[in-house]
Amino acid sequence: LPAAAGDRRPRRASGVRSGGQPMGDVHEIEASDGVRFSWNVWPATRLEATRMVVPLGCLYTPLKLIEGLPVLPYEPIVCKGPCPSVLNPYCRVDFRAKIWICPFCFQRNHFPPHYAEISEQNLPAELISNYTTIEYSLPRPKAGPPVFLWVVDTCMAEDELQAVRDSLEQALSLLPEDALVGLVTFGTTVQIHEIGYELCAKSFVFRGTKEPSAQQLQELLGLRAAKRDPREASGAGAARSGASRFLLPVSECEFAMSTILSELQKDPWPTETSERPLRCTGVAVSVAVALLESTYPNSGARMMLFVGGPCTVGPGQVVNRELAEPMRGHHDLEKENTTTKHVKKALKHFSAVAKRVAAAGHVVDIFACALDQCGLMEMRSLAATTGGYVVMAESFQNNVFKESWRKVLSRDAAGNLNMAFGASIEVLTSAELKVCGAIGNVFSLQKKAACIAETEIGLGGTVAWGVGSIDPETCVALYFEVANQPAQAAGAVGAQGGGGGQRYIQLLTSYQHATGAYRLRVTTLAHTYAETSSMAEVARGFDQEAAAVLMARIAVHKTLTEEPFDILRWIDRMLIRLVAKFADYRKDDPGSFRLSSHFAIYPQFMFHLRRSDFLQVFGNSPDETGFFRWSLMRENTTSSLIMIQPTLLAYSFSGPPVPVLLDVTSISADRILLLDTFFHCVVFSGETIASWRKQKYHEQPGHENFRELLLAPSEVITNIVVNDRSSNVVLMNSSMNGSTATNTQ
Repeated sequence: LPAAAGDRRPRRASGVRSGGQPMGDVHEIEASDGVRFSWNVWPATRLEATRMVVPLGCLYTPLKLIEGLPVLPYEPIVCKGPCPSVLNPYCRVDFRAKIWICPFCFQRNHFPPHYAEISEQNLPAELISNYTTIEYSLPRPKAGPPVFLWVVDTCMAEDELQAVRDSLEQALSLLPEDALVGLVTFGTTVQIHEIGYELCAKSFVFRGTKEPSAQQLQELLGLRAAKRDPREASGAGAARSGASRFLLPVSECEFAMSTILSELQKDPWPTETSERPLRCTGVAVSVAVALLESTYPNSGARMMLFVGGPCTVGPGQVVNRELAEPMRGHHDLEKENTTTKHVKKALKHFSAVAKRVAAAGHVVDIFACALDQCGLMEMRSLAATTGGYVVMAESFQNNVFKESWRKVLSRDAAGNLNMAFGASIEVLTSAELKVCGAIGNVFSLQKKAACIAETEIGLGGTVAWGVGSIDPETCVALYFEVANQPAQAAGAVGAQGGGGGQRYIQLLTSYQHATGAYRLRVTTLAHTYAETSSMAEVARGFDQEAAAVLMARIAVHKTLTEEPFDILRWIDRMLIRLVAKFADYRKDDPGSFRLSSHFAIYPQFMFHLRRSDFLQVFGNSPDETGFFRWSLMRENTTSSLIMIQPTLLAYSFSGPPVPVLLDVTSISADRILLLDTFFHCVVFSGETIASWRKQKYHEQPGHENFRELLLAPSEVITNIVVNDRSSNVVLMNSSMNGSTATNTQ
């Protein structure tokens, strides 16, 4: 039993001192618990909470890489009261009676027999004050190996198809040997390849105009839910049956899969020059989902879709075959022109498929690479609902796709895939708080509890959400509201023997580790409330960066049901209300306006949010807008802020790089500017710098400082691309008075 000698029972609140003052840096708290709150000092009453304008919420990264995180190899101790809370540092403990009191429902619980030796000098890890976040490796039978089903579009040009073949063959060497793989190709028809058939290449072909049901697919393929390891056979060379005909371990099918990929040909169906190819993406996705839910339900499985154009036939069709009809644009969607006649049906089809994927606990990744749109706007729910990846590039030969593909299959320090499956996130709160909802790439589990708020933000009406796959970058926004006055709660706590003056939140994340082990991560947070009715104390705990991201997620979520103009007006009204509440000013005297440092840059974030690609659609296709919004819904606070307000660094001979304003005045002849928009990194050289580089001064002796100046932005970009981003970025070089920008990706 992990213990620390001499460690006393903790009485601290995570992120807040006893008087309600912010404790420590918010980045330190994020590093230790993976959580950032918009308000770190909470109001005393519900009425005061309504005056804060910005909602009380947090950005939670469930699999945040935490240094020194303990992993305990036993089942957690759970409260036997109405709440399923787990033993944590904020529980009051009677060491003599071996009883602990739950801070959420005040239930008195007995410790199990193997905790008989605990004392104030011999604490288990769950009660040590530094371990507000702890992880359990549950002693249960391991799940099977992960499943990867590749769904490949064969209507692409030959060079594009070859790039996909090369990437899939590379994946065979990157995946664990016990990982199961399968292949589905589609064009005019859908083909499920039976890689377990050893005599010759064999596949089952389905029409691209009709979607078979899961039951029909099971009958046609002879499938059943996999109840045994498909690698088992009745004897050497025995005929395979069931799932093992279509999904095999890499170690067994590497040669067969490589042979099928090398012989993969472009769709043979003839296509006129004035037509798009017949591409049945909707049926292919549905068939692949049916294959997985029939063979490996509620197991770690990913369906990876590689598509090079829009769906033109069957369910999920987004455009007609004739090239004379263009792909729908934002203007068409607004005016509901004839080019949008397929949009509603396609959205309905892919949303229904996404619900099936979520119910089976699987994931859909979308790799859409083409010069034209691929229908990503209609398909976005597949990845957004299940927690899958989305990569959008101009070509499968592009480094954006290649590096993103490599990162998807990357491994952690222990050599395991950097992904987890079948996750669920549950929120518990003390009586003073209610859960309004969550916004992110998750789906509702419809779990009811007393702490559900009447006001819904995002996916509300539940305290638990599911996500098919999570990784260390996955971030979910959770929203709360103050329910009761603290005096009432404090009285209840005192009556039960607990400590008053604090509000508690516990975040329970259960998931299947890449090794197949089942794990539970528990994060318990405690915050004090403001002791006075003055909002000044609350204002000192405002985290404007987290608040900006939480507001941005609400705004993007509103785009599903509201017009962009109404959302912009809502952002303006909320900003006006916030500064009216917390700024110092004299009426009719603009020069008297003063905003404290705790709020100083928040209006700047809202300024850039209004003009961001999340809300402004001019110059972007619906697919690009959908990709930008999906990215905001999964990234952490730092990455989201870069999307909202790009960073601009200036490099010069006068000193280290410094951040400068996003303004034309930042351009100087002897400077190099590095612009990071999260999706693009642009290196801009001033006129003098560009001239010296053109004359190759950096290659001459005696100009080492100039050479180092030119290399400095590249080092930062390399760190961003390799370490910080889950998907690759587009790198570009440009210079003052240069006619073009050079793509260096």
